Amino acid sequence: MRNAPPPRHMPRMPGQKMDWKAAKRLLSYITKHYKLRFALVLLCILLSTLAGVAGSLFLQVLIDDYITPLLGNANPQFAGLLRAIGWMAMIYAVGVLSAWMQNRIMVTIAQGVLRDIRNEMFAHMQALPIRYFDTHTHGDTMSRYTNDADALRQMLAQSLPQVFSSAITIVTVFLSMCFTSLPLTALVLVTVSLVLVVTKKVAGNSGKFFAKQQKALGDVNGFIEEMIQGQKVVKVFCHEPEAKAEFDRRNEALCENATKANSFVNILGPINNNLGHLQYVIIAIAGGALAVFTKSISLGKIATFLQLSKSFNMPINQISQQMNSVVMALAGAQRIFELMDEAPEADEGYVTLVNAKEENGVLTESEERTGLWAWKHPHADGTVTYTKLSGDVRFYDVDFGYVPEKTVLHNVTLYAEPGQKVAFVGATGAGKTTITNLINRFYDIADGKVRYDNININKIKKSDLRRSLGIVLQDTNLFTGTVMENIRYGKLDATEEEVYAAARLAGADGFIRHLPQGYDTMLSGDGSGLSQGQRQLLAIARAAVANPPVMILDEATSSIDTRTEAIVQRGMDSLMHGRTVFVIAHRLSTVQNSDVIMVLENGRIIERGTHKALIAEKGKYYQLYTGAFELE
Repeated sequence: MRNAPPPRHMPRMPGQKMDWKAAKRLLSYITKHYKLRFALVLLCILLSTLAGVAGSLFLQVLIDDYITPLLGNANPQFAGLLRAIGWMAMIYAVGVLSAWMQNRIMVTIAQGVLRDIRNEMFAHMQALPIRYFDTHTHGDTMSRYTNDADALRQMLAQSLPQVFSSAITIVTVFLSMCFTSLPLTALVLVTVSLVLVVTKKVAGNSGKFFAKQQKALGDVNGFIEEMIQGQKVVKVFCHEPEAKAEFDRRNEALCENATKANSFVNILGPINNNLGHLQYVIIAIAGGALAVFTKSISLGKIATFLQLSKSFNMPINQISQQMNSVVMALAGAQRIFELMDEAPEADEGYVTLVNAKEENGVLTESEERTGLWAWKHPHADGTVTYTKLSGDVRFYDVDFGYVPEKTVLHNVTLYAEPGQKVAFVGATGAGKTTITNLINRFYDIADGKVRYDNININKIKKSDLRRSLGIVLQDTNLFTGTVMENIRYGKLDATEEEVYAAARLAGADGFIRHLPQGYDTMLSGDGSGLSQGQRQLLAIARAAVANPPVMILDEATSSIDTRTEAIVQRGMDSLMHGRTVFVIAHRLSTVQNSDVIMVLENGRIIERGTHKALIAEKGKYYQLYTGAFELE
C-alpha cells in the first residue's frame, strides 16, 4: 500500500447556531444575483396575502351591511351585494394570479441559486489540494452535490416562499385583528404564545438530528460507492456478510437520526392544529359573551375575527410544518459551505511556462507555438530572464511527512539530468511514489529544496509545472467520451495525426482500430469494456500526446501482460528518448537500462547506481534482483 495521509478526525456536528449562519449565507446568493426577481416574489406574496385578508374582512361587510339589513326587508335589493361580490372576485383573481407568478418566479430563482452554488462548489473543488481527496470519501463528497443540494432545492422552491408568505400574513392579519377587536386579539396572543413555545422546543431538538442525518447519509453513500468499486474484491474474499453487516450498521445510524429528526417535527402539526381548534372555541365563546353582555361587537365582526384567527394560526402552523425541510436544508447547506470553505491549494509561484524562440543564442518569448518552451522568470528589479525547459530535476536534503508528527522521507538527495532515466525501487511504503508527488507538487516538502532547471520549484506556478510533466499512474482513469477524446485529454488541441502518432508510440493503435468504431468508440464506466492492459495503454498514449520533457511512470506497466509489455516497452523507449524520466517499477527487469537506480528503504535512499554497479555491490538491490520475488 502506498504512503498516504491518515484520515482526519470527524468534523464537529453543526448545531442550530451554525445552521442560521448558513441560512444567512444562503440568502446572500438570492440578494446578490436575483434581487429584483426576489423583490417581485415578495410583492406577489404581499398581494396574495392582502387578497386573503380582504376576503376575511369582507365577511363583516357582507353580514353587517348586506345580509342583516336584507333579513327584515320585504323587498330586498341585491344589486349592492352583487357589486361587492364582484369586487371581491376581482381581488381574489389578483391574489390567485400573484400566487401563480410567485411560484413560477421562485422556481426560477431556486434553480438559478442551485446552479450558482454547484458551479462555485465544483470550481472550488478543482482548486482543492490532493490532501483533501485523500481524507474524504468520494461518496460523502458526492452526497453534497446530490442529497444536500436537493434539500436546498426543496427549501428554496417551497419552504422559503412559504415562510415569507406566512410572515407577511401574520403581520397583516394581526393588524386586521387589532382593528376588529383588541380584547379578542389579546386572547389570541395568549394562545399563540403557547404554540410558539412548543414550536421552539420541538424545532430545537430536531435541528441536531437533521445535521446528523445529513452526515449519516453521506457516510452511507460513501460506503455504497466503495462497495460498488470493490465488488470483485468483496466476492473473491467472500466478504459479503461482513459488507452487509457494516452497511446495516451505517444504515441503522441513518435511520435512527432520521427517525428522531422527523418524529420531533411531525408532531408539530397535530399539536398546533389542536391548539388552533381550542383557540377557535375560546374566541367564539368570548366573542359571543362580548356581543350579548356588552354589545361592543357585532355578529359580522365575530365572524370576521374567527376567520382572521384561523388565518393567523395557519401561517404559524405552516412555518412549524416547514421546519422539517428548513432544518434539513440548513444542515445540508452547512455541509456544502464546509466544502466551499476548505482552504484551496496554495500557489505562490510566479515563474511561468511560455512558448519561446531562440535567435543568436538568445531566448525570447513567442506568441506562436514553436515547440520550444522556456521558463519566464520575473525578478524584483523588473528584469525578466528566460530559461530553456530541459528537464533537470534535483532534490537537496528533502524531508517530508504527510502529517507533521510522522516523517516519510528523510534527507533525500538526488539529481536527474536532462535525458536521464532514473528508477526508484524498494518495498511498498518505502517512499517511491511520494518522491514523484513532490516533483509535481501534489504535496510540499517540509525541509530541503527541489530545483527544476535550476529554479526553486516553489517559485514555479503549479499549473505550468504540471504542464511540463507527463504522468502515467498505476491506477488508470478514463473518462466518458471517445477513445480519441481520452487520448487528447493530454493535449486538448492535439490534431488527429498527433493522436494517432501517440497511440502508435504507446502500442495502442492496433487494438484501438479493432474496436467497433475505432478511435470514435465511446468509453464509459472508466473504460469498463477494455482490458486493464488496454486501459493502461491509453493512459500511456495520453501522456505521449502531451510530449512533455519530463515523464513520471508510476508502475505504468504493472497491469500489462509480458507480451504486451514488450510491445509497450519499445514504444516507451521511443517516448523516453531525450526526456528526463522517473520510473517506479515492481518488475526489476524494466529498470535495468536506467541511467541510475535508487533503492529506497523507510524513506531513505540506501543505494544508488547503475544496474551493473548495484549487482556488483551485492547489497539490497542484489538481494531483490537475485531473489525469487519481485517488488510489489
